[in-house]
Amino acid sequence: MNRRVIINLIAGLTLTGVLISSCGRTKAGAAGYKPSDTIGTAILTFKSIDHDFGQVNAGEKVGCIFTYTNSGDADLVITSASASCGCTVPKFDKKPVAPGGSGTIEVIFDTSGREGMQTKTVVVQSNAENNLVILRIIADIIKSGK
Repeated sequence: MNRRVIINLIAGLTLTGVLISSCGRTKAGAAGYKPSDTIGTAILTFKSIDHDFGQVNAGEKVGCIFTYTNSGDADLVITSASASCGCTVPKFDKKPVAPGGSGTIEVIFDTSGREGMQTKTVVVQSNAENNLVILRIIADIIKSGK
């Protein structure tokens, strides 16, 4: 091997090492590794995690509101609310809820194409100590004419 090839090889390996060692270490990324300066913990407390609509007619859209409170001592932020199927749509406010404050999650259930006992879930994720809560709705769907 000639001297030029060896120098290029060493330069290439050095550059690769620098790139690999600096990967993910931007100022913004480094801040993610610092301990949080937030003191306290949010706690998500629902009045009830179940709602039973009872008997409803097939094709109806029914809704309910789940009320929650931040029982902790830091701001609570709901990050997502995901339904178990497309027939159920949760709506929630993304604004932080101060300690002692409350909020709601509205759930609309479209009974079209369904019959009999139905149970659907909504998974609520947040920054709370109990960061995952499962809400449940139940309905006994009656076909028209029965």
